Amino acid sequence: MSGGAPDATERLDQPPVDDAFLGSDEGNRAYAAAADAATRAVVTATDRATPYSGADPDTLRDRFAGRRVLPERGQSVEETLGEVTDEVLSSVVGVFDPDCVAHLQCPPTIPGLAAETLVAGTNQSMDSFDQAPAPSVCEERVVDALCDLLSFPAGADGVFTSGGTQSNLQGLLLAREWYCRERLDCDVQTEGLPADADDLRVVTSEAAHFTAAQATAQLGLGEDAVVEVPTDDGYRMDPDALDATLADLTAAGCRPFALLGTAGTTDHGAVDPLPALADRAAEHDLWFHVDAAYGGALLLSERERSTLDGIDRADSVAVDFHKLFYQPISCGAFLLGDGSQFRLQDRNAAYLNPEADDEAGVPNLVGKSLQTTRRFDALKPYVTFRTLGRERLADWVEYVVDLATAVGDDVRDHPELELVCEPQLSTVLFRYRPDEGDPDEINPAIRDRLLRAGRAVIARTEVGGTATLKFTLLNPRATRSSLRALLESVVEHGTEIERERST
Repeated sequence: MSGGAPDATERLDQPPVDDAFLGSDEGNRAYAAAADAATRAVVTATDRATPYSGADPDTLRDRFAGRRVLPERGQSVEETLGEVTDEVLSSVVGVFDPDCVAHLQCPPTIPGLAAETLVAGTNQSMDSFDQAPAPSVCEERVVDALCDLLSFPAGADGVFTSGGTQSNLQGLLLAREWYCRERLDCDVQTEGLPADADDLRVVTSEAAHFTAAQATAQLGLGEDAVVEVPTDDGYRMDPDALDATLADLTAAGCRPFALLGTAGTTDHGAVDPLPALADRAAEHDLWFHVDAAYGGALLLSERERSTLDGIDRADSVAVDFHKLFYQPISCGAFLLGDGSQFRLQDRNAAYLNPEADDEAGVPNLVGKSLQTTRRFDALKPYVTFRTLGRERLADWVEYVVDLATAVGDDVRDHPELELVCEPQLSTVLFRYRPDEGDPDEINPAIRDRLLRAGRAVIARTEVGGTATLKFTLLNPRATRSSLRALLESVVEHGTEIERERST
C-alpha cells in the first residue's frame, strides 16, 4: 500500500511506543531522567523547614481546581513532576522531621527506599513463579528469617502482606476455618458459615486494635463477635479478667475460637502478658493470634526481646515493617507457627498455580495470600537487613524506647503538663493542664494549631474518655532536646488558647 494512512497490518508492525516504557534505548534514557527528577523532588520535599506546610483542606483543593487530571494531550514528565513538587510534595507530612510524632508512620531507611525503586521498576507480581521467579525465592528466605526471629518451630511459614490490617484478618480467617472444620465439622471455605455461627466469639483486649472487630465483620460474624477483656493499670490484658470472660462465655453457650493478644497497642504501646495468654489458649483450645504490628521489632534487640516472651507459642503473628523496621509503606508479614495451616485457605487455578507445580516444588505464594496480584515488598527488608545488619536496627529501636522514657520524665517534671501513663514502647501520652477552661477542648485545639502553623504533627486520642495528646516516637533523628522544645510549644499554644478563651 502506498501513500495515505497505513493499513491495519502495517500499523500493528509500528507500535505507538517511543520513550514511555523501559526496554529500549529511548525508554531507558527517559527512565533515568525521570528517576533523577523524582529524586530531586523528594529531596526538595524533605528539605522543608517544618514538618507540614500548614495548608488546610480547602487550600489544597484550590491547588487542583484548574488541573485536568486526564488532559487530551500530555506534557513532559519533568513538567508534571515540577507541578507535583509545588502542589503535592510541598504539603505532605515530613516523616523525616523529628517533630513529626503523631502516628506509627516511620521515616524509611535509604536502603528501603532504594529497594522500593527496584520493586516498582521491575514490577514483579508475586502470585506465580513465572511472574516473579527469584523474588518468590527471596520472599521465602525473608519469611524463614522472620520465623527464626520469632523462634518459631521447624515447619513455620508466612507471607508478606500490606500491613497489620490484612495480617489480622488472615489470622482470624484461618482461626475461624480451623475451628469450624475441627469442632463443627464444617468447611466454611466451600459450605459457608454453619448454622450456629452466631455463637462464635473472638476474645481480645479492650485496648486491641479496631481491626479485630473489622475482621469479624468481614468474616460474616459481625463486630459483636468480639468480646473485649478489661486491662490492668498498664493497659495490658488482665489474665484474671480473661479467665472470668472465658467462663462467662462458656456458661452462656458461646464458642470462643480465637484469642487475640497485642504486642504494642497503638496508644499505649502496651504488650499483653503473652505467656499467660498462650497458657489460656492451650487450656481452652483457642487459636492464639498475636498482633505484633507495632512491637514486633523488639525482637531485633537482645535487651528488649524478652518483652515479647511467649510470642513463639502463637499460632499466627502479624508484623509490620513500615513501623519500627523503618520500611516504606506498605510492608507487613503474616506468619504461621505451623505452615501447613495455610491449607485452610489454599486453592489452585490451572492458569496460575496448578497442583502439578506443588508436586514439583515450585513456590506457590498465592496460596498463602489473601491477594492475587501482590508487590515484591519482601525486597525492602531484605535490602535493609543485608545493608544495615541487626545490631544497627536494634540500636534504633532501643534509642526510641529510651527516648520515650526520658520524654515521659520531662512531662512529669513540667508544672503545666500531666503524664497520662508511664511510657511503654515508644509512645508518650500527656495533657496540657489549664488553670481555667475545659482541657478536653483546649488539648485538641493545641494539636490543631501546631499542625496549622506547620510547627509539629502530634496526635490526639482519648484515655479514659478524656482528650489526650500523644507523641509516637519512631524517628532515631529526634532528640530529647528537640522534644523538650516541642513540649514548650505545646505549653505556649495551650497558654495562648486559655488566655483567648478567658477574655
